[in-house]
Amino acid sequence: MRLQMINVQEFARRLSTLGGEAFTSDDVVDLATAADARISADLEIDATLAQRLLDQISPPLPVTGAQIAALQWPPPTSSRPAAPSVSFSSPGAVDGPADQPTRTRGSGPARNGRRPGSRRTGR
Repeated sequence: MRLQMINVQEFARRLSTLGGEAFTSDDVVDLATAADARISADLEIDATLAQRLLDQISPPLPVTGAQIAALQWPPPTSSRPAAPSVSFSSPGAVDGPADQPTRTRGSGPARNGRRPGSRRTGR
C-alpha cells in the first residue's frame, strides 16, 4: 500500500484554505523546524509529518494530518446534520451549584486501611 503524500507547496495551499492566514512554502519549512523535522521544498509530506506540522500551529486547525495529506481535498463534510442550537427561555431556569442541597458524607470512625474484622498476627 502506497502512502498518500503531498508536496510542500500543496501543503501550504491546503493550510491557507483552512483559515484566514495565508501560508507559504517558507512557512511550512518554519513549521518543520519548530517540529524538529527535516524538510525541503521538494520533500513530500505524509500524514505523520503533516500531523507534526499541524501540531505547531496555534490555534489548532480543524483537520488531522491524515485529512490534509489525503488525495481528496477538502476533507468530506459529515453527512449528519448539525445539532440544533439550544436557547433557554429564562436565565433562572437552571439551578446553580449554590442552590443544590448539600450532602454530608457519613462521618464514621476513621479507617486505617484495614478491613473490619481483619486481624494482624505476630504482635
